[in-house]
Amino acid sequence: MSAAGGVRAFVAIELDARLREAMGELQALLRPRLGGIRMVRPEGIHLTLRFLGEASPAQIEALLPRLAVAAAACPPCEARAAGLGTFPERGSPRVLWLGLDVPSPVVDLQAASERAARAAGFEREERPFQAHLTLGRWRERAPRPELPPAELGSTRLEALALFRSDLRPDGAVYTALGRFPLGRPAVD
Repeated sequence: MSAAGGVRAFVAIELDARLREAMGELQALLRPRLGGIRMVRPEGIHLTLRFLGEASPAQIEALLPRLAVAAAACPPCEARAAGLGTFPERGSPRVLWLGLDVPSPVVDLQAASERAARAAGFEREERPFQAHLTLGRWRERAPRPELPPAELGSTRLEALALFRSDLRPDGAVYTALGRFPLGRPAVD
């Protein structure tokens, strides 16, 4: 927690163990080819729907029930993990990502997560949503790499979560503040 009692937080869809294992294998293959990259731990990879930044306890409390409603409206579904890319698109790369082709209910869930965040007092996210899974980050300037094709198959998306993010020297640690199964109404 920060001095004001807030936490760094984000809304994301969790990934299944099979895809996490496949991403770990892909990272191991890519690491020697990509100088200076720091890979994300596979267990920490998720599909971010809305980065919140600093969130107060009141904002978290207001957001949780809204996310439960949004998750209940989205059925569990399949997404295809394929294609590598970098952000930004030009110049020195900062982020290595794996594409995730999501069905329209997930796009709707992202929009519902944005509305929930706005209703809980967060500023509007100006960047358009682009479904991707962050595999690694460069801290220093690096040449734009030539990336091989990557096809990791489909994965089942079944749960939305609100995560707290604690930044540490060896990488971020994520703790679920709330977890909501897709397609199932919350029970009191």
